[in-house]
Amino acid sequence: MAYMNYKDLTVWQKAMDLVSEVYRLVKKLPEEEKYALANQMRRSAVSIPSNIAEGKGRKTDNEFKNFLGIANGSLMELETQLLICIRLKYLDESETHLAFSLLDEVNRMITTLMLKI
Repeated sequence: MAYMNYKDLTVWQKAMDLVSEVYRLVKKLPEEEKYALANQMRRSAVSIPSNIAEGKGRKTDNEFKNFLGIANGSLMELETQLLICIRLKYLDESETHLAFSLLDEVNRMITTLMLKI
């Protein structure tokens, strides 16, 4: 795969959009979750573009693919945390629509990129 800066990758850009959306959503969580579930959600979200960037920075396809797999794992972790928020009625489905849409898009992009490497 020809060299491209990680910031030029659409998947990284979409993952950054997801981080912004997660930070917006965690502000809506109850005070007792500010340092528990909210913190875990922020860490999971931040991990996604961070691993894409780190993997791209390693400059080998095998390492990049490995870090894409780690990013995808964080994506599934974040999806689970959002589902927990809905189940606990901290957030409703309409509030999380954009986040789930971005999750799905980033998941498809990571999967496609991994298959191309």
